[in-house]
Amino acid sequence: MLDERKLSVLRAIVEDYVHTQEPVGSKALVDRHNLGVSPATVRNDMAALEEDGYIAQPHTSAGRIPTDKGYRLFVDRLTTVKPMSGAEKRAISMFLEGAVDLDDVVHRTVRLLAQLTRQVAVVQYPILTRSSVRHVELVTLSPSRLLLVLITSTGRVEQRVVDLPVDVSEQLLGDLRARLNAAVVGRRLVEVQPNVADLPEQFAHEDRAIVTPVVTTFLETVVERPDERIAVGGTANLTLFGTEFDHSIRDVLEALEEQVVLLRLLGEASGSSLTVRIGHENQYAELAAATLVTTGYGPGSEAVGTLGVVGPTRMDYPGTMGAVRAVARYVSQILAGE
Repeated sequence: MLDERKLSVLRAIVEDYVHTQEPVGSKALVDRHNLGVSPATVRNDMAALEEDGYIAQPHTSAGRIPTDKGYRLFVDRLTTVKPMSGAEKRAISMFLEGAVDLDDVVHRTVRLLAQLTRQVAVVQYPILTRSSVRHVELVTLSPSRLLLVLITSTGRVEQRVVDLPVDVSEQLLGDLRARLNAAVVGRRLVEVQPNVADLPEQFAHEDRAIVTPVVTTFLETVVERPDERIAVGGTANLTLFGTEFDHSIRDVLEALEEQVVLLRLLGEASGSSLTVRIGHENQYAELAAATLVTTGYGPGSEAVGTLGVVGPTRMDYPGTMGAVRAVARYVSQILAGE
């Protein structure tokens, strides 16, 4: 474990490199930071940091740059995450509160994160299985065709068409709608199956030909778990850091375009706590020079989705972490109806 003096030198190297994009020398550290030690001591500390793998020398006679290990320690030992200013908080709140539905919330969140951090923003739609049922609606499309609409606690809407073998009456439709909602509203989607599995048996025998396909379609909606969706924005920001990546921008873009890759990345980072995955901590080679900063969001104590940003390892960690955490908090409040 590094002593406090060497940690201060490492912190100064990270901050300078992020700001200047240039390798950092001992003289620059002494000139820019009040480290309270002599230049010779700083040089000795830098040599020790390099030997331990926290910094590296990219070219002969050049200064030093942080390694993945150095960034990791820097993040782990952060005493504070940069808070958003009052003006920034008001702007975030006003921008997100103008959303009209869940799709709008997600798209606004992507744009906002990309603008605040100047990184690539990634937002996962709320996961169905972590949500609860807010309402189930049955809409008549024709006498023998219905539209089943499932609305979750996070505002996510799933729609399925149900074809019936016979025409349905408004009376039966109203009774079925009421009983279905009574059985499932307020319950988590993973818990509703036992409550509706025997629902057809509660109806007269001649009505079960209509009730059964409706219940079956509802269960398919909540049990089959439709493919999760992800929104990505700010990919143009990669051009600001083209020289930062070991691989070409094309490789990074292809990784970001792979929904399966993103789902796995966000799934591994799921949870309500802020997660930072640096460089080779990412399992995909295309992202070995990138950092992923994520956190969960949701209307309650449990996260129903994940959002975050992807950028170069040379990023403003306190500012980026603060922005991701603040946006997640506001999205959670909106989904909770606060």
